[in-house]
Formats: sequence, C-alpha cells, structure tokens
Amino acid sequence: MDPQTLTAQQIAPFLAPLLPYLLKGGKLAAQEAAKKLGEQFGKQTFDFAQALWEKLRGKQNVAQVAQAAAALPDNQALREALREEIARALQEDPALREEVTRLMQSEVVQRVLAESKSQIYDVRQEAEGGPAHQEVRARGDSVVKGVRQIHKRK
Repeated sequence: MDPQTLTAQQIAPFLAPLLPYLLKGGKLAAQEAAKKLGEQFGKQTFDFAQALWEKLRGKQNVAQVAQAAAALPDNQALREALREEIARALQEDPALREEVTRLMQSEVVQRVLAESKSQIYDVRQEAEGGPAHQEVRARGDSVVKGVRQIHKRK
C-alpha cells in the first residue's frame, strides 16, 4: 500500500466526525468540538484536526466531498470518497504530502499535574523532533518551582 493511501486511511476517519465543526470554523465551533471530545483532550485534538484541515481544505475535491460527508455523517460511501480524495490530493501534491506527513508524526505529550494544595519542584521536560505538548499545571494552593521545558526541533 502506498504512503498516500495509508495516510489518507488515518486522516479520513479522524476528520470525519469533526467536519461539521471544522467547516463551521471559529472559536465557538472549537468549543463545541472540545465538549464533544471531552475537555481533557478536546482542545488538543481539535487543534490538530484544524491544522490538518487547513492543509487539505484548499483542494477543491476534498472540500466538496467533506461538505457532503459532514451533511450525511452516517454515509459510509461518502467517508470512503473522502479517503480517496485525500489520497489523490496527497499523491498529486508533494508539498502537501510533506506538510501532512510532518503533522501526522507522533506528537510528544508531557504532563505534570498537581491538584489541590500540591507542590511541584524541579521538573525537566525534554522533547525532540515533531509536534510537542509540554504542560505543567497546578491548582488550589499549589507552588511550582524549578520547571524547565525544552523542545528541540530537528
């Protein structure tokens, strides 16, 4: 199986349930999607979906099929057509293929969470390469000291 088809097989099912929000756009759509996905991972997932959609929506056939798939979300044929159009767009546009491949690389997620009266000391987070999300969160009467976050891009 060629890389474009494999990538399209990953992208299409991921984007399909989010298309109504992606096509709507704006902050309100992002908030609605975050609620649907769950608060913990909703924003990150939607941000990633928006980044992918920004790359793909400029392809007319992808955008047209996405509109139809969003209008009829249970139509498996339209989901398959979306996958095919994404694969075709990636095959025909090497620059797009490179950008989408870069986005699809595994994201590094590092979290340190402290709840109610917690303390966080001397945390070092290092990530290398593609996308990374580094987070330190403290709630209540928490104290955060000595945190260092490093993201080395290749």
